[in-house]
Amino acid sequence: MAAVLEQCQPLAPTALANYLADAVVTALIDEVTLTPKPGLVDMRGRGAHRDLNWDLMCHSAWALHPTFHAMASAGRNIADPQQLREQIGLIGRQGEAAMMAATGGVNTHRGAIWALGLLVTAAAQDHNALTPTAVATRAAALAWRRDRFAPTVTGNKGELACRQYSVGGARGQAQARFPHVIWVGLPWLEHCRARGDDENTARLNSLLAVVANLDDTCVLSRGGQAALTAVQSGALRVLTAGGAASSHGKSALQQFEQELLSLHVSPGGAADLLAATLFLDRIRT
Repeated sequence: MAAVLEQCQPLAPTALANYLADAVVTALIDEVTLTPKPGLVDMRGRGAHRDLNWDLMCHSAWALHPTFHAMASAGRNIADPQQLREQIGLIGRQGEAAMMAATGGVNTHRGAIWALGLLVTAAAQDHNALTPTAVATRAAALAWRRDRFAPTVTGNKGELACRQYSVGGARGQAQARFPHVIWVGLPWLEHCRARGDDENTARLNSLLAVVANLDDTCVLSRGGQAALTAVQSGALRVLTAGGAASSHGKSALQQFEQELLSLHVSPGGAADLLAATLFLDRIRT
């Protein structure tokens, strides 16, 4: 990363924005390509979804590249934090419209636009401080600022789940400096790599650790508190059985997936946080 940024210096901010936008899209595609993911779209199929598939998710990720590029450019160029917050809010709303146009009205990455939009903006604010904690802290400062031009109520399922079940959701994650990325996703990724897991297994276990700990509004909006409890318990069973690659863990993972399919729920919030984990892991210095 340091060598890339050194080469980018004469072209900043365009080269930096290109690099960061590429890193976000790569993280989104790495997340959807990770297989086998319980209840989520992967290389095998749709998971618990009826309107999503791998091709559509990849198409959506690339369609959002200009959005993340614009956010990174704003983070590099706009010094005033309130102006920056409102500018990336506008870019995000435009990006959501572009996503919907690209997917024929299917919500593929609304949560990712929020989480990764804040992180890519924060990364561009100071390319000399790209540790996960530093980037997450800057992103949190932006998340706490009120966007005066954002709609007060969106009617999105995640927003409704936050109100009904008194959970923080995506906004709470960002304002708290992405704790499930910094203190769960990344440490599990590092732990699994250190013990010799291959990269696919390390990422699966990282995802499962997030699922086991997250009050996922995607799960709550579909199945309520009972479904969330089942999802968290199922992910924990896989990890305590040895993880996704162990013999007992594989059996537990298959059982967990069948449970998710029968409940018709998918841990989409955790998937967004895995993408955030992979993004911060890729750009860290």
